[in-house]
Amino acid sequence: MTEIPPDAAARRAAPPVVCYPIETLPQPDLALYGSALEAAELVESVTVPPREAASFRVAAGQFFRIVSVEGPQVGDLNLWHAGDLSERFYSGKTRALHGTHVSSGDRLWSSFPHLRPMATIVEDTLGWYGIDGFGGSVHDVIGTRCDPYTGNLLSGTQYHHCCHSNLTRALGDALDMPLPEAEAHVHDVLNVFMCTGFTRDTGQYFMKASPVRPGDHLTFFAEINLLGALSACPGGDCGSEHSSDAATCHPLRVDVLAPPGGALGAWQPPARNGYDRSHGR
Repeated sequence: MTEIPPDAAARRAAPPVVCYPIETLPQPDLALYGSALEAAELVESVTVPPREAASFRVAAGQFFRIVSVEGPQVGDLNLWHAGDLSERFYSGKTRALHGTHVSSGDRLWSSFPHLRPMATIVEDTLGWYGIDGFGGSVHDVIGTRCDPYTGNLLSGTQYHHCCHSNLTRALGDALDMPLPEAEAHVHDVLNVFMCTGFTRDTGQYFMKASPVRPGDHLTFFAEINLLGALSACPGGDCGSEHSSDAATCHPLRVDVLAPPGGALGAWQPPARNGYDRSHGR
């Protein structure tokens, strides 16, 4: 057993320092987005069947809304630049900037070297949930996605309707791309409606039954042209298990809404990150 040093208590008492203070981070104009959303009209609805995924496209300056339609259901969301799959949602940097769970006013950031807002959350009907007594909250950017490789590692299964495989099929179908090629573009997700945290005693990632109910929704403003894919997780509300057909699952719906011309004034999509990429050479 490792010997406890005499100054252990003092070392543990060192105060935390926020890694990325965001006071200088460009802030979204939520009032502008809100007024544009009020006038927006539905242009497309995509239903995501249980234990499956579906793709959708959103133009810069439009909105997309993920809606619970029949019963408690969580979803795994991937986003890409519609014209460049190398620019995709970066859950790790989003987590570092905004925290383990996201809500209204937070943004989904893209991968290096682009690092710019892809989408901004403008509505969250579960914003009331906060952090519960277990340390759980909703809409996390800490989990990866349920996948067949971990399932095979832990239980020897060959399960094909986990979120990783669902997203792979959805992207492949959207772009008429072979599945091995599509799989390379599937990435860590935003776990929409999922209630998660870390256990206090062992620090393990946990899930619990989602508080989402029919009618609840999460609405985003598309900062750039987006291709999205959403999987209706085989875990249902993730209150018991995932990566199996045991849980009760429900569909999700993605609504795409377009504001009228002029509703966004002089708004422009954000530029790609300004770092010169010289890396010191």
